[in-house]
Amino acid sequence: GYVEPVEDKKMITNAISGMLSNLDPHSTYLDADAFKDLQVGTQGEFGGLGIEVGMEDGLVKVVSPIEDTPAYRAGIKSGDLIFKLDETPVKGLTLSDAVKKMRGKPKTPIKLSIIRKGETKPIEVTLIREVIKVQSVKSKLVEPGYGWVRVTQFQENTIAELAKHIGSLYKDGNKLNGLVLDLRNDPGGLLNGAIGVSAAFLPPDVTVVSTNGRSEDAKQEFKARAQDYLRGNKEDPLKSMPVEAKKVPMIVLVNGGSASASEIVAGALQDHKRAIIVGTQTFGKGSVQSVLPLPGNTAIKLTTARYYTPDGRSIQAKGITPDIVVEENANGSSPGMRVREADLDRHLNNDRDKEEAKQETKPQAKPAKKGKEGKEEAEDELPQRLEYASKSDYQFQQALNLLKGLQILQNKAQ
Repeated sequence: GYVEPVEDKKMITNAISGMLSNLDPHSTYLDADAFKDLQVGTQGEFGGLGIEVGMEDGLVKVVSPIEDTPAYRAGIKSGDLIFKLDETPVKGLTLSDAVKKMRGKPKTPIKLSIIRKGETKPIEVTLIREVIKVQSVKSKLVEPGYGWVRVTQFQENTIAELAKHIGSLYKDGNKLNGLVLDLRNDPGGLLNGAIGVSAAFLPPDVTVVSTNGRSEDAKQEFKARAQDYLRGNKEDPLKSMPVEAKKVPMIVLVNGGSASASEIVAGALQDHKRAIIVGTQTFGKGSVQSVLPLPGNTAIKLTTARYYTPDGRSIQAKGITPDIVVEENANGSSPGMRVREADLDRHLNNDRDKEEAKQETKPQAKPAKKGKEGKEEAEDELPQRLEYASKSDYQFQQALNLLKGLQILQNKAQ
């Protein structure tokens, strides 16, 4: 027998966990705590750091920091690799073990050791956990006639929140000449949220997204209609939205941290020619995970299908290509490391486009800056966070200029 006594339950749990995590980066076994965390997470409140993560080469890879959370404020970036949590190496931990370590009582500290592409030395950041209350939708009238709406994550209340925010942009008889829907660094969330947000701007009953997998119930088509985005017998919040929102000229902002549900919305609005997509290539998480509950309040999260845009394009490993590419800074650079689904270990291939997907989507590592004597110089450890829709938000300002240009063209045509 083995040198130390081992609980049968622990051995079986580890075996199931290992089998699932070897399939692809998103399939996993959820013990009772992890299953509870998943359910709490979609309701928008939990104690932790505020990062959406996956696994890559045995390390924790940041998909996206969630806005207004400790991780976001500390300058954690999409694509950072976490190799140590306090003094515990991440190698050998499952994703749910690592997430469990990151979550904890509010006001307690945790030190993350991070590798960032373009940096010569690892970065160490100490974060203080807090209750993560994710505000799903934000908005403001940036100047007369131009609105900005941001979805930070797709949750249970997102559709109702969106309707409320759009309504407030039109209040007091305001007329909008243009709207920016900001999905940058939105790691995704609930599928029905993505369908509802798309439906808010699309004609009734057009296709938003379809799924396809090996089993019959994985083959589905979702349309811009209440029965596809409402759960249960709720009142349809989109009914209260101003009708003008269906026609307002629109730009959707995306980047490498826009994943999953964000890509569904961007793909649907792009295929139906309802909006111009601006920004950089999205993450490329075009797979559907089904949560299969098991006895003992545990569950299996299994990848069961792929998502397709209305025109039949697969998002998997390829992402959404913007109509107009605008980098995050005026000098044409994006923050050092952008990791996309195609870079994740054991990612599913894009079945519509197997050969091209991998070649086209490998991001180029930004060369480290050279200091005096040609030595590599690390960048500031924690760059200032971007304030969305501010004067210093280059991508947003370009989107705004584009909307104004469209308005001028429209006026000339009349």
